[in-house]
Amino acid sequence: MTRYRRTPEEHPVITEPVAALAGTLADDGLPAYVYDLGRLAEHAAAVRAALPAGVELYYAAKANPAAEILRALAPHVTGYEVASGGELAHVRGTAPELPLAFGGPGKTEAELRLALDLGVHRFHVESESELRLLAALAAERPDRAPAEVLLRVNLPAGDRSLDGAALAMGGRPSPFGLDPERLTACLPLCAGPALRLRGIHAHLASGLDAAAQLALAERITGWARDLADRHRLPLDEVNLGGGMHVDYRRPGSRFDWAGYGTGLAELADRHPGLTLRVEPGRALTAYCGWYVTEVLDVRHSGGEAFAVLRGGTHHLRTPAAKQHDHPFTVLPREHWDRPWPRPGIHGEPVTLAGQLCTPKDVLARRVPVPRLRAGDRIAFALAGAYAWNISHHSFLMHPAPAFYYLG
Repeated sequence: MTRYRRTPEEHPVITEPVAALAGTLADDGLPAYVYDLGRLAEHAAAVRAALPAGVELYYAAKANPAAEILRALAPHVTGYEVASGGELAHVRGTAPELPLAFGGPGKTEAELRLALDLGVHRFHVESESELRLLAALAAERPDRAPAEVLLRVNLPAGDRSLDGAALAMGGRPSPFGLDPERLTACLPLCAGPALRLRGIHAHLASGLDAAAQLALAERITGWARDLADRHRLPLDEVNLGGGMHVDYRRPGSRFDWAGYGTGLAELADRHPGLTLRVEPGRALTAYCGWYVTEVLDVRHSGGEAFAVLRGGTHHLRTPAAKQHDHPFTVLPREHWDRPWPRPGIHGEPVTLAGQLCTPKDVLARRVPVPRLRAGDRIAFALAGAYAWNISHHSFLMHPAPAFYYLG
């Protein structure tokens, strides 16, 4: 059972602007997502500074596509990775000055046409059929430059390099990318005038630390170089994907960007003329967001304490999706205007549940707290990625949260 012992690494430290705003919000103005854009910009700048100058940094917009987030990241990233026609149109309209890479395993003809119309910088091609469709559509535009392609490869993970991954997209049978032998068969399709093969894409897993990410980078880059040498292909780029670890059990810890950047610099030195690209999503934006809500009630059942909150996993699906206890900060409120005793607990574990009519609507289980009372506020940390945008908003038709962007 996950328990937060409140050590410096394990305790989520709420930023002053977020805490100040949370204290002013009316009860009926909750729940609310509050994003500290100053913190986001500071973190993104530090990530960019840790990476070698020649390594491109794309933001995976699926993590949080809010326009305010995209604009705050714009000065610090090379471009954005999108994975649908909706993301493509939204991101292009929000930040038209930056290049886009179009990925995803199920691109439709309409989406590929839109991407060609909008001048997508790179296409991450996942299958032979997709490659043939893209070539046919691009050939309809002989006056345009060839579509720039990275072939996504699903390299096997026989060395157990993905054992620590929170989520594996490759390294085993998967709907993502091409098996190496199928990728080789696709190479002649890239030789026509409509397409230009720029390199290889390989995003195999999420939730890996810097050492594991570097080991994968070495393997992917070495495989791509060997492919290029065997087939006498130009190899301009290798996209290493994202998946940098975000630790929800220790929200004060961070991915070792400095060590990762040093390792990538050494890798780039061994492959002169090759552009390396990374595409983090969660690891850029998770830390800037908080989901702030109110304790509606505190009750006991079978000797265990439960706090029922406004909102729940229909707003913040992350703990249900990842099966973890989401880190939080209690923001006490002294005001209590009810004519009956205030429900609360002192010095015992509590389970934080939402308003949904399902036992799965739980955000944290049996977490020790010094004190928690009805009317107090809860601020869930690491809510800046894969939070509101992946949640089942319409279930029970509760109102949507408010959104605040600070800085």
